Amino acid sequence: MQDIKNPRTYRVKSFGCQMNVYDGERMAELLSAQGIAPAADGQDADLVVLNTCHIRERAAEKVYSDIGRLKRDDGTTPLIAVAGCVAQAEGEEIMTRAPSVKMVVGPQAYHRLPEMIRAASAGERVTDTDMPAQTKFDVLPRRRRSGPTAFLTVQEGCDKFCTYCVVPYTRGAEFSRPYAALVDEAQRLVEAGAREITLLGQNVNAWAGENAAGQRVGLERLIRELACIPVLARIRYTTSHPNDMTQGLIDAHGEIDALMPFLHLPVQAGSDRVLKAMNRSHTVESYLAILERVRAVRPDIALSGDFIVGFPGETEADFQQTLQLVDAVGYAQCFSFTYSPRPGTPAATMGDQVPGDVMADRLQRLQAAINRNQHAFNAASVGKVCDVLVERRGKLAGQWLGKSPWLQSVHFLGDAQIGDLVRVEIVSAGPNSLAGVPIAAQPSRAQSSAAA
Repeated sequence: MQDIKNPRTYRVKSFGCQMNVYDGERMAELLSAQGIAPAADGQDADLVVLNTCHIRERAAEKVYSDIGRLKRDDGTTPLIAVAGCVAQAEGEEIMTRAPSVKMVVGPQAYHRLPEMIRAASAGERVTDTDMPAQTKFDVLPRRRRSGPTAFLTVQEGCDKFCTYCVVPYTRGAEFSRPYAALVDEAQRLVEAGAREITLLGQNVNAWAGENAAGQRVGLERLIRELACIPVLARIRYTTSHPNDMTQGLIDAHGEIDALMPFLHLPVQAGSDRVLKAMNRSHTVESYLAILERVRAVRPDIALSGDFIVGFPGETEADFQQTLQLVDAVGYAQCFSFTYSPRPGTPAATMGDQVPGDVMADRLQRLQAAINRNQHAFNAASVGKVCDVLVERRGKLAGQWLGKSPWLQSVHFLGDAQIGDLVRVEIVSAGPNSLAGVPIAAQPSRAQSSAAA
């Protein structure tokens, strides 16, 4: 039974990548602009949006489980919308299997939520998984709220067609948002309180656009423009593809103070044979050459990557090459996964699928190597002096938590406020965080540039 009409409160629950987090925030802003308020903590919402991710296996089953948990003790349910990549890939199936779902909306159509809610409140069930010519960014409300850190989607979709990946089918072809719109949104985020902006894209370094002078430019020129925004102290970007790592973007890491010394550049495997089967279009040698060029301009850069173990046909020898790559690079952090066959992708029908127990064993060994390198990177930070961007209070009285330039979590005791850049000395390192002590010093480089 469902008895909610004209919802007054909402909750958006996002799963998966940072782009889903961004989409969830924009949906929340869209709903708030319609006069629907966020539900208070612990309160049932009249409208629940499940913003889904389709990258991992059993993603759809998780959605059905979450839908089931929304049923209340009295037998009623809120208005339920399923959004995101699972909605795009399996919209009609969701409508068939889950009668309590009244709205299914894909990641390129969620700007139409208000009209869908009106239809659902009138008793209709509506699905919208179009990829319209008018993009959602043209009609979403302007950004008015931000914490000290904010996401800004600059690019969506993918043309790379890695054989394991569903993104080209759920997010569509590569699309770059206009230069002027991005500069405007970044300025509004800063006005709303952001000190750090992370530029997002499925292949963020494939972004290209036309600047105010009518010149065709790449991501590095956009970063240079954003670095001129007063008070914006930090810029990051993710996720990148090795094939789109231009020399201009590499040079930016050595020339732009606001561009943080952190690069997330997924490689996925350490075996050229596996990379070819994945259709990754780069080799281990070419990948390492890129990292060498980046380190040449920014020696202190922290490197991050993604790895998939157990791709069809991966042998123990292939996997050993992956372990060798991890140790050769010395990643500051990494994400690692076992291979998940996604329906409709070429890899799902490949022969020589790796048994689950073998994948689990390899993942455990890979994560041990990644953790070892992360601990070493953190330990090497002890004694460094750096700026920490304060994001929230800690559990202890007077404790603050924030991020170092290298995206490490840092905690310290002292006098601060959320959004401050506090200069600290790193005094100890744990596996997942660092401890710092504020020091009396001249204003930091980031603070000085913000005040200029």
